[in-house]
Amino acid sequence: MKKLVCIGCLMVLKMGQAQDESIIRLPENIQAEDRIAFALYTVHENTLKLTAQFNPIKNVEPFLASLEIEVEGKWVEQGQSEIVYPGYTAPFKIENWDDTKDFKYRVAHNNTAFYEGIIRKNPIGKDEFVLAALTCNSMYPEHGGDLPKTDIVDNLVRLQPDLVFFSGDQVYEHSEHYLAWLKFGRDFREIFRNIPCVIIPDDHDIGQGNLWGQGGKKADARRGISGGYYMPVEYLKEVERAQTSHLPDPYDPRPIERGLGVYYTDLKWGGVSFAILEDRKFKSGLLEVAKANPDIFPEGPYEAIFDPTVDTKRFDIPGVTLLGERQLKFLEDWTTDWENAEIKTVLSQTVLGMIDNYTGKYDKEIFADFDSNAWPQTGRNKALKVIRKSFSPMVSGDTHLGTVAHLGVDEFNDAGYNFTTPAIANYWLRWWHPKLKGKNKEKNAPYYTGEFLDGFQNKMTVLAAANPTLPEIEEGGKLSTRAAGFGIVRYNKPKRTITFECWPRNVDIHDSNSKQYTGWPITIAQTDNFQIENGYQLPTLKLSLEDQVVTVRDSKTKEVISSLRINGNIYQPQVRAEGNYDLEIGEEASKQIFQEFEAIKRNRKIINVQLK
Repeated sequence: MKKLVCIGCLMVLKMGQAQDESIIRLPENIQAEDRIAFALYTVHENTLKLTAQFNPIKNVEPFLASLEIEVEGKWVEQGQSEIVYPGYTAPFKIENWDDTKDFKYRVAHNNTAFYEGIIRKNPIGKDEFVLAALTCNSMYPEHGGDLPKTDIVDNLVRLQPDLVFFSGDQVYEHSEHYLAWLKFGRDFREIFRNIPCVIIPDDHDIGQGNLWGQGGKKADARRGISGGYYMPVEYLKEVERAQTSHLPDPYDPRPIERGLGVYYTDLKWGGVSFAILEDRKFKSGLLEVAKANPDIFPEGPYEAIFDPTVDTKRFDIPGVTLLGERQLKFLEDWTTDWENAEIKTVLSQTVLGMIDNYTGKYDKEIFADFDSNAWPQTGRNKALKVIRKSFSPMVSGDTHLGTVAHLGVDEFNDAGYNFTTPAIANYWLRWWHPKLKGKNKEKNAPYYTGEFLDGFQNKMTVLAAANPTLPEIEEGGKLSTRAAGFGIVRYNKPKRTITFECWPRNVDIHDSNSKQYTGWPITIAQTDNFQIENGYQLPTLKLSLEDQVVTVRDSKTKEVISSLRINGNIYQPQVRAEGNYDLEIGEEASKQIFQEFEAIKRNRKIINVQLK
């Protein structure tokens, strides 16, 4: 077989060329009063976690910072933190935090440097919760990264979202994370100065073109295709400390191979519960796939398949993993935890599918991309089967192509919706341009929408794709010509609807004349994320209290089938298979359990449930 193009290697090469010109530098003449560059924070279950990022500490200045809040016009110290080197980060954790009011805070250093912001009160009483989602922040001129980010910053500062999510590739500097990370902070700090922020690193953040983490093993090259991490362990720890130490504590903090940490966790904020995943950390490398398919990989594994005759189901071999058992267990536990939550969402690096089939220069079609989470198929389906139990949509980045797709496992549309946001700055272009139009697409919708099998034969229904302009791509000018932009997700909690917005660069999103990318906005119902066609019904529940949690379990195995905080007081659970099921109804203090209900096609039974 002809040797194929290594997409990840091309990206690394491009990064290396840019590094030779080195536009990532410290600001000149940093003074002592400017030691604090920016800060990131979250508040989860009355615990504040904040990480202050410092410029280099010089001379004999102390490696100690303090966190203060303003009380009746005076600054009151809440805690102190040592500044960790390398990376110059100061992590703070304050328990028993009062999240019912705004607090003005400041980070202080040596009685000389001060960085101020606002810790927002929990917006749990708001009818609409707004999430801003961004990805892929290149900094190099050929990526458009030298253009100011003020259009995004001004839009979001005015919008004041309740939470900001950066899904990866905040940094494309493959040899010096620290300097590029500081520039990222300088560009966006006015967004997260006063707004809680979730940030997760992806492959470029940790110095690789692609990442198959395989539990933390050592990779043999930056290409990463063998599985594992290439950069030194201390480098990797610095990256995760800088980008994730302000997140809520990990669900299971046990380190992985070589002492690398984990950060997958959940965040409850404003009545929305977010599962924060590490989709690539436990994902298998490609060595075993290549060994099992020597006719396809005679010279060893590579990242993509360009031959349409290859049966990609052959690559779903036993033993390969995606999220790994630890994260699947986390998602199972998270499914039934509805305390102070009305809607759930999964935040991840990339989509559980392959919704792009041209990459780079649009010179050849790509049929299967192992970097996507469409592979391994069994791992992908395991993840979706758990995620859909809580009726959760998914928000991701990575591919540089804004899309919305309804994902399927056994049938089309039987799992959740995924919104992939466009890149902040887009050098490496991708498109979704299938040869044949989608099946069962909406009337007058573009040909590339509708039902498709992706390159690994996974089911997906594409609703929108913010493709770059064809046939000619402008190599400069406004970033909107390269399909760059960002996403907004609006949660209407009383109606239990979720609206995805996809905005280009260089527009005022508050101007009624400004337009989103074609196909947006898209609004779905919460319950659309686990649709059951031709399923079986359990009895209709009439509850004495509104908006209670209803969890369905298999009577025999006790496996959770679904769990939902219902809207109102009437709900009829549905299941996919015949059998007997238990119902858990209500909050922990007043939970009632009803056992052994038979699921039938047309169930007219009604149960009145009195809750305290």
